[in-house]
Amino acid sequence: MDREEHKIAPIFNKESEILILGSFPSVKSREGNFFYHHPQNRFWKVISTVNGCELPCTIEEKKSMLLENHIAIWDVIASCDIEGSSDSSIKNVIPNDLNMILRECQIKRIYTNGGTASRMYRKYCQNQTGLEDIKLPSTSPANVAYSLERLVEEWDIIKK
Repeated sequence: MDREEHKIAPIFNKESEILILGSFPSVKSREGNFFYHHPQNRFWKVISTVNGCELPCTIEEKKSMLLENHIAIWDVIASCDIEGSSDSSIKNVIPNDLNMILRECQIKRIYTNGGTASRMYRKYCQNQTGLEDIKLPSTSPANVAYSLERLVEEWDIIKK
């Protein structure tokens, strides 16, 4: 079990209205220094489909798509003990300070990407933000119960 620090800066601007939170970056995301960097993670396919956008390929295209659609993203956890990318192994959590984003934006809703992100948000962050999260099914390749089509159906709520 390794102690890992979150080194990826949040993506947001003053027009951001919704905040999507993951739990903690996967090994691939930590290596690539960007969110949902594992090629099998369906986050970018889901977000681009829901927003009627072309699938972004580069980090710059991904950032632009998020900001153009008033979406901020970050993770609940600033540092933790974790084995590889296993959410179930997460221990000794130090949460991110979400107020850094909430002070700058007009966040109306917070969505969490999967059960671990939701549990961690409710445990460590909800008291400081005063906002309830809406838990969405994880876009992780480990979530085999959800097809891409089913994920898109569930995630479509972010546009309403």
